[in-house]
Amino acid sequence: MSESRQPELYVRIVAASFTPLGWFAATAQDGLPADVKSVVLIGNAGPAMFQRFARDRDPESDRLDDWTRETVDRLALSLGAGAVYPFGTPTYPFLRWATRAGAGRVSPLGLTIHPVFGLWHAYRAALLFPALLDGPATVDAAHPCDTCVDQPCLKGCPVVAFDGAGYDVAACVQHLSGVAGQSCLSGGCLARQACPVGREFAYLPQQARFHMRAFVRSQTDKA
Repeated sequence: MSESRQPELYVRIVAASFTPLGWFAATAQDGLPADVKSVVLIGNAGPAMFQRFARDRDPESDRLDDWTRETVDRLALSLGAGAVYPFGTPTYPFLRWATRAGAGRVSPLGLTIHPVFGLWHAYRAALLFPALLDGPATVDAAHPCDTCVDQPCLKGCPVVAFDGAGYDVAACVQHLSGVAGQSCLSGGCLARQACPVGREFAYLPQQARFHMRAFVRSQTDKA
């Protein structure tokens, strides 16, 4: 795709309420079809995508993954691209792809932190193009955790579920399931909120509550 078409690609992704988060040239090691030459990671950064989901569907009863697949499949078709997702099967290495795309590295919380959006983003799909793109341009920025001396994210959790090396999922779920954890369940993860990077992209209360409840359900369903 020529450089002149890159703005159109961005505009159409954003118009669908997603954010372009980075791109990379596909290789045989990516496990993608041989005709795929370029991969563009898209997702949410801030509240825009969730706001459209809430307009299109009922967040209390509908699945975000189902809406994402339907919406991105239509977008991909309009762009002459394919699409793969971080949910369902087969599984794809989205976190490794994010590093290759310059879209972030792992933070002390175990979440990928983006140099611009901080912890307030997520990869929802990858668009697969049969041509080698000239872009979109990746973000050329230092990993923000490298210069974060105080690491407030590790001090924000009321049950110390994060220690910089691992995540005590059981302690987190137990807290969220009790009376003391209702503020976290309704308002979002306090450790995540303690990160100073990308605060202007923080999720609004409805979105934070949606993701926290979905996380608790995913863990209790495993029990």
